[in-house]
Amino acid sequence: MSVKSCCIYSTGVISILTLIAGIVLVLSQVFQNIVNAKIKKEIVLRNGTHAFDVWENPPPPVYMQFYFFNVTNPAEVLKGERPAVLEVGPYTYREFRPMERVNFLENGTKVSAVNTKTYVFQSDMSKGPESDLIRTVNIPAMTVMEKFKDTSFIANIISSYMKSVNEDLFTTQTVGELLWGYKDGLLKALKVVDPTLDDVFGLFYKQNATDDGEYVFLTGQQSYKDFAVIDQWKGQNSLNWWTTDECNMINGTNGASFHPIITKNETLYMFSSDLCRSIYAIYEEESSVMGVPGYRFSPPSKVFANTTENAGFCSPPGNCLGSGVLQVSACKQDAPIVMSSPHFYQADEKFVKDIFGMKPNKEQHETIIDINPVCKLNRNINLMPAPYHNPTATMGHSVHNVDIGKPLTHTSVICPYS
Repeated sequence: MSVKSCCIYSTGVISILTLIAGIVLVLSQVFQNIVNAKIKKEIVLRNGTHAFDVWENPPPPVYMQFYFFNVTNPAEVLKGERPAVLEVGPYTYREFRPMERVNFLENGTKVSAVNTKTYVFQSDMSKGPESDLIRTVNIPAMTVMEKFKDTSFIANIISSYMKSVNEDLFTTQTVGELLWGYKDGLLKALKVVDPTLDDVFGLFYKQNATDDGEYVFLTGQQSYKDFAVIDQWKGQNSLNWWTTDECNMINGTNGASFHPIITKNETLYMFSSDLCRSIYAIYEEESSVMGVPGYRFSPPSKVFANTTENAGFCSPPGNCLGSGVLQVSACKQDAPIVMSSPHFYQADEKFVKDIFGMKPNKEQHETIIDINPVCKLNRNINLMPAPYHNPTATMGHSVHNVDIGKPLTHTSVICPYS
């Protein structure tokens, strides 16, 4: 075969292969576009669809893990020294979270529902039983001190009662009592002068087998990007706890579902009633969950940073505690409660230094959401920052009581279209 014939033959082969490759690429893109179009059409909250079934009653198991901080030097703290704490946990609960009282509205473009959550203790996944004792800050005492600090008559009653029963600013209760509630003697005594007080206290008191109010969600019928987006909560389309319209906005979904066909340049918005605000997450890196590829999203540090954009979250106005913490007294019956990520991850260094035992770590304490780009939510860790109770005004130090910064740890593959 001559050199010329060989070149012509080679050129022909390359041309054919290039043509085939081009056709394959075009067909694959066309096929992907067809699949995406079908997904966008099928992912709607409507009776009879798989997406609705998964949204109404999530099939994969969800677990809530609680970590507590034992205060190891209460006597020294009362003298003004730095608190020392030791993390204990996890105490794990299986969480059941079906949507109930479902009602379609406005020709199927919206749906109302309540998200009832029930917790069942899992001893085989826990460090110990619910009867384990935890020594922590006396939150009921701190709360009523703050509530009645300007009412001398009741303040004297509080002081007299605590002295008579030898009660101080620390208490020892079981895990179960701290979470789900126990009768508090001080609250019972004050109930005589203020009948509105509840004499039972618990971090999750009245939150087992209950819901956080009625939601109205967009179904995604008009646009796939509207899938499960919150339209209203408790009859309102905005909050009233914060001082700016932007901070009072209810944005995104409830964090359990997102629209399909997620891209890396998207910002995922979520509303958390526990945090009393909306937050957002941005793409961080590619990931894999149970062999399924995904995109990892995480809230950037500026979500809770002490910035001009977040000034509306300062309560009262102008009283900004610093980056990484959020005072939520306005939405927690004026209780002196501040929220933070576990171990003050991404918070100002001063908070970490104030308490011996804080060890913020990105791998353990970062909030992450792993999402398959075609399906919806795959894995969600640390969605809810930890409650942080701040008795600074009376003790001179901040004590981090309970760390639920590794809460909502669940791994699943939820694909409403397959």
